[in-house]
Amino acid sequence: MRHVIALDVGGTGMKAALVGADNTLLYEARRPTGRERGPQAIVGEILDFAAELRDKGRELYGRPAEAAGVAVPGIVDEANGVAVYAANLGWRDLPMRRLLSERLGGLPVALGHDVRTGGLAEGRIGAGNGADRFLFIPLGTGIAGAIGIDGRIEAGAHGYAGEIGHVVVRPGGAECSCGQRGCLETIASASAVSRAWAAASGDPRADAADCAKAVESGDPRAEAVWHEAVGALADGLLIGLTLLDPRMLIIGGGLAEAGETLFTPLRAAVAGRATFHKVPRIVPAALGDTAGCLGAGLLAWDLLATKSTEVTA
Repeated sequence: MRHVIALDVGGTGMKAALVGADNTLLYEARRPTGRERGPQAIVGEILDFAAELRDKGRELYGRPAEAAGVAVPGIVDEANGVAVYAANLGWRDLPMRRLLSERLGGLPVALGHDVRTGGLAEGRIGAGNGADRFLFIPLGTGIAGAIGIDGRIEAGAHGYAGEIGHVVVRPGGAECSCGQRGCLETIASASAVSRAWAAASGDPRADAADCAKAVESGDPRAEAVWHEAVGALADGLLIGLTLLDPRMLIIGGGLAEAGETLFTPLRAAVAGRATFHKVPRIVPAALGDTAGCLGAGLLAWDLLATKSTEVTA
């Protein structure tokens, strides 16, 4: 069975898989990232995890993996295989591709940004399958985006493309970790909704899922929090539509788990703000938390295809 190694590295946990040539997850595993032990320990965990997946592939299929793909958060130089910066993992200028390739005995390795990698999977084999232009936006702890164009993800000139969470939608608003005020993710991320609902409800343990349930039950305090978040999100999305003219908007992350409690008012809010715009379909992501591993697998298979083309050219 031909397969590649796929790793999706998050701030608190890592997901890994062996992915077949038909994009099937053949084997899956998870473990904590262990960031409390520092950046060097995290890198060690990633390398060990990848080596375990290599050994598991040999055990199950009697042959080695053909390549590996890894998705990491933060600023990523995909072309040079460098994890430039990740605030929540504590690393800078980490030559991730080289380190993984060396640990895996010279195996070809592809490195990708976590959101762009998840967007690649959603665009090719998930909710965006068949869409030539899409924007994938997961609403989680923060908000980022992946710009899909004809089966690939646009990284931008410096690897910063798609950072829609740092579009200012409320000038002079809450301070964002990026240094600006009023960024989209300070209002419409799952963590922002959690903070707002905890304050409004008086329950410090309340989160965005609790807010969505309270909206469904008709709680006016929750409706006010939700309305503010949906309005800000619609404002941010309209900017994305104006610049990119996508055929589809794919919304994922924790906040999207609210289903039509989110999507019904969001579709109405975007349509109500549009003037000359062609409003795209707004759909939920389809792959859930497997998108990162599936995308990392796609990166690995794409890398092999590129190398094969180079050899035959």
